[in-house]
Amino acid sequence: MGTQKIPEMKNTRREFIKIGGLSVAATGLVSPFLKSCMDENEQDIDTGLKNMIVGVKPLEEDDYMHRLDRLIESMVVNDIEALFMEGSTNLRYFFNVSWWLSERTFGPIINVKKEPVWVCPEFELERAKEQIPEGHEIRTWKEHESPFDLVAAIVRDMGIDKRKVSVGPSVRSFISEGFQRSLGTDLPDGSMAVNMVRAVKTEKELAFMDLANMITKKAYKYGFSKLEEGMTREELGNNIRFAHSQMGASGSGGPYFGFTSAYPHGTRQERRLHDGDIVLVDGGCSVEGFRSDVTRTIVFGNASDRQREVFDVVLKAQQEAHKAIKPGISCGAIDLVARKVIEDAGFGPGYKYFAHRLGHGIGMDGHEYPYLVKDNPLLLQPGMTFSNEPGIYIYGEFGVRIEDCFAVTGDGAKMLGGMLTEDIEHPFGEEA
Repeated sequence: MGTQKIPEMKNTRREFIKIGGLSVAATGLVSPFLKSCMDENEQDIDTGLKNMIVGVKPLEEDDYMHRLDRLIESMVVNDIEALFMEGSTNLRYFFNVSWWLSERTFGPIINVKKEPVWVCPEFELERAKEQIPEGHEIRTWKEHESPFDLVAAIVRDMGIDKRKVSVGPSVRSFISEGFQRSLGTDLPDGSMAVNMVRAVKTEKELAFMDLANMITKKAYKYGFSKLEEGMTREELGNNIRFAHSQMGASGSGGPYFGFTSAYPHGTRQERRLHDGDIVLVDGGCSVEGFRSDVTRTIVFGNASDRQREVFDVVLKAQQEAHKAIKPGISCGAIDLVARKVIEDAGFGPGYKYFAHRLGHGIGMDGHEYPYLVKDNPLLLQPGMTFSNEPGIYIYGEFGVRIEDCFAVTGDGAKMLGGMLTEDIEHPFGEEA
């Protein structure tokens, strides 16, 4: 088994990184960071859209180093000395490394002793060196050798307690089982150590998400301006994708018309747009890898009393949930606030009409840890980001969902991207 020796890691840069140390102001998440990055661009005369991505600065090496420092701190809190991670969003998040998954084990062993040690198939070494951060040791295994035995050898060489070796949340079972056999011990779950780092966003990450959410809302606004009788959902979706692209993002929105809007994640049944139809669109884009997730519901034509009633209940549920958000409140309690509004209006009990949880975590993945769901005791922290998306779905009639993403602040929450729904005729409100 081959080895490239690298000096042990210095701990100086870890001294000033404290987990949970992010303080987010109650306002102004489209920060001076973003505003300073963006140039004035010519507005497209025909569409009224302009590229909003030009000038946004990508993450730098220090950003990835600070993420890794926070992970080490989180591992210590969770009594983990070494943690293996394989190709996934986690690998991109902590190392800016993209690696496709195969039957061959590849990834870093993050540890409390030194810089990460990477396990790599020998024939992939040169390709791996193009991505792996400079200064990290790489150990290789040949095709007839066991990567699991290599991991066990690395653990022994570093003097790591094998009972404190873990794997990240997205590591496949055949790898974790192979490690257990070679180490001769069960592996503790390392999910929480990784998830809690990604759950609390930095100022830069919040700024990326704020911009992504604003772009998606502007794309929907453009798409809604093109609605026509008889339009297909594909035609509206194409207009929304076009608007995203004009603003420099690759994004989409999945539209549903009329009775098909009662299916929270869509249906195969087709419906062209007719006067009086509910139009529900759900989708998003990304800026520097950080996602938006937005749902808007409008009526094509004049809304009926029934549509207004349901819409107003959903909007109130979103607004009341937003008011309740602050650090130290449990995720489950926020779901309960929105669900009570809907049940008190006669659309209950439980999941009967509001068929899903209130929200999901969001960041580099559209859905990620943690979740605003009944009985979740996890306490909110500044920098956590979620969707707030109550809905009422009445099969055979229509569905209404209003979704915005928010960040927990020091004393409440900030909706990302602004442009909040005011009423059924004003789905975008004021721009941030």
